Amino acid sequence: MDKKTITGNFSRYAYVYDKYADVQRKAGFELLSRIKKGHFNRILEAGCGTGNYTLLLKNKFKDARIKAVDISGKMIEVAGDKLRDRDIELMVLDAETMDLDEEFDLITSNACFQWFEDLEKALLKYKNLLKEDGIILFSVFGPLTFWELDFSLRCVLRHSSVAAAGFISQEKLEKILYDNFKDVRIEEIKYEESFPSLMGLLNKIKYTGIRGCGLGNKSFNRKALKEIERVYLNKFHKIRATYQAFFCQGRMG
Repeated sequence: MDKKTITGNFSRYAYVYDKYADVQRKAGFELLSRIKKGHFNRILEAGCGTGNYTLLLKNKFKDARIKAVDISGKMIEVAGDKLRDRDIELMVLDAETMDLDEEFDLITSNACFQWFEDLEKALLKYKNLLKEDGIILFSVFGPLTFWELDFSLRCVLRHSSVAAAGFISQEKLEKILYDNFKDVRIEEIKYEESFPSLMGLLNKIKYTGIRGCGLGNKSFNRKALKEIERVYLNKFHKIRATYQAFFCQGRMG
């Protein structure tokens, strides 16, 4: 993972992100439904993006003090406009490497952790930030995300250009969580979207920042795009995209 490239991708399209982030929004609602009503004084949200999930948290836990961080200053700007007068602390920080001197009842994140270089190390850091009975709850995209596109690219270009192919597997997630937390729960949910053309899918990936360090323009001339779309339609009969999401929970104590 090249953090500088990833941050640049998210920052570049921060002001149009919400228009395209349908799956991320669905994942946020799903994640929120897994938080049972309880008393949370302090909540940390890692990778808050434009603040959609942050707003859901605040609406559900009105009395909680929420700290929301994101590596992209542009994303934080958009979140700040959205969350104005909501009494939420927004900070431009790398959620993977930040050092905080406080404890939280709940640490949560929606569709962010797939961009971490070392998720296990980050979760150990979060473990030390949780109170004795604190909870960690997050969603993360898995390696089958955009597998249809990855298949088509491999057929035409003979290599993968999809960053998602390197996302963490469910088996690795389970090991990390069971080694460090109690009452662990992991559930997979797959979302699917369809597009009128390959370019529609590629634009969706671009404007939501989830191209990672892949999908470089140098391989995508008009001829290549046409051939990739032909392979895509022959195999899947439409331009569809799968998002593999893991919903993960663990508890201290």
